[in-house]
Amino acid sequence: MLGAIYALIALGYTMVYGVLRLINFAHGDVYMVGAFIGLYAARGLHLTDQSGTLPVSAGALFLMILIAMVGSAALGVVIERLAYKPLRRAPRLTALITAIGVSMFLEYGGQRVFGTTPQSYPQLASATGEAQVGLQFMGGVSISRIDMVILAVAAALVIILQLIVHRTRPGKAMRAVSYDREAASLMGINTDTIITLTFLIGSAFAGAAGVLVGMRTRQVEPLMGLMAGIRAFVAAVVGGIGNVPGAALGGLVMGMSEEIVKAFYPGLTDAVVFGVLILILVLRPTGILGTGAVEKV
Repeated sequence: MLGAIYALIALGYTMVYGVLRLINFAHGDVYMVGAFIGLYAARGLHLTDQSGTLPVSAGALFLMILIAMVGSAALGVVIERLAYKPLRRAPRLTALITAIGVSMFLEYGGQRVFGTTPQSYPQLASATGEAQVGLQFMGGVSISRIDMVILAVAAALVIILQLIVHRTRPGKAMRAVSYDREAASLMGINTDTIITLTFLIGSAFAGAAGVLVGMRTRQVEPLMGLMAGIRAFVAAVVGGIGNVPGAALGGLVMGMSEEIVKAFYPGLTDAVVFGVLILILVLRPTGILGTGAVEKV
């Protein structure tokens, strides 16, 4: 489950990097805003009570995810247009510093708008309790139903993204811009539109992840995207940043590593998780599924 969440957030990092060669450090905070959009949509549409404790139906969850994806996508487009587009021809370091500034703006602006106290999040009414998955050699494994919902939704969104990238004209244009932006522009592709579309899709996925995590943890707060965003970025690098299947695989590797270490050595979770990153960068700098690029000097 944790790997699936990291994968959804990592897809935004890997898509933006693949097209712009930019690390959008504000992406984790878009995930946070998406969680709050889902919460306030549930309250505004009376899907839950004002305290956020009343469980919601499966249909309500789908509506919350849809609204959060739309709101997060709009936020991603605004960030791209206002913060990154004016710096399109600026040095990469300038854009990187801007990304950090946007991240801090969203974090502390979120504290101003949403408050600093964690807010209760509704749970899925039909996903309460646990499902028993029988494994003879382990005597049965208990899996929460909300975890099963998260895995199903994450898998569906990853498959949809793969179909968009490889089976549609915008996806083909996206891959062309990623390969060579100037050549794609000369071939008639509107690179600005494709870059905006990339931010839109990646931010929408982050919004969906925010609602799903809120459903599982039962609370949200303005700084929830800080460590989640960093770990998702690490997942994108581990899997091969710029590669969609690599982001999904990297998310699963990071999630599994974190949970295994947490079970035996809780105090070493962060050390081991980021140690995996160092190990991957030493042994395979391009990531698990990443490919090296040859440049003429």
